[in-house]
Amino acid sequence: MKNIITIQHTQSIHHTNGMVGSWTDWDITELGISQAEKIGEKLAQELSGKNYVMYSSDLLRAKHTAEIVAKHLKLELELRQELRERNLGKCVGKSVQWMKENKETTEKTVDDRLFSDAESKRDEWNRLKPFFDEIMSNDEENIIIVSHGDLLSVFNMMWIGLEVEMTEKFELFGLSGGVTFMFQLEDGKRVIRRMGDLSYTK
Repeated sequence: MKNIITIQHTQSIHHTNGMVGSWTDWDITELGISQAEKIGEKLAQELSGKNYVMYSSDLLRAKHTAEIVAKHLKLELELRQELRERNLGKCVGKSVQWMKENKETTEKTVDDRLFSDAESKRDEWNRLKPFFDEIMSNDEENIIIVSHGDLLSVFNMMWIGLEVEMTEKFELFGLSGGVTFMFQLEDGKRVIRRMGDLSYTK
């Protein structure tokens, strides 16, 4: 049986300044810090008495969110590069407007890349899959994961048993600060009880 909570990092500076997120190391804003504190406080109340392990992307905006939440839950934090946002190549460090004006390809399939040195959706999927398989097969029952919007949309697709090609038809995106609760029952059935719940940031 698995209990998995995913948290999309809270408001980042790149959400406010028009810059690309991806593999840049933007920190979270003052609002983002406040949101993370509230998430941590509420989860600490809900999860009292339960033992969790916690993983996070090593990019600053996710790491800082996770550190704040971990402080409230009194958890050690393990950073994993597999949980990074999708790498958008040469537009990393540039504005969203620059990305739109200079993209080399329009993504229509899972193998298309916005830029020649960027990750495709399949690349991102393949980067995450070993981590996903690891946590689904190990003995850890209670897991918290802090990551990014695009990466967590891939995680959501894996969770419900879909193949990467299905991302060409739809995706399961949340918003910054969203908290999602997933369960795998003893019979193997996977459940999403709440997805991208923003009430934890209030």
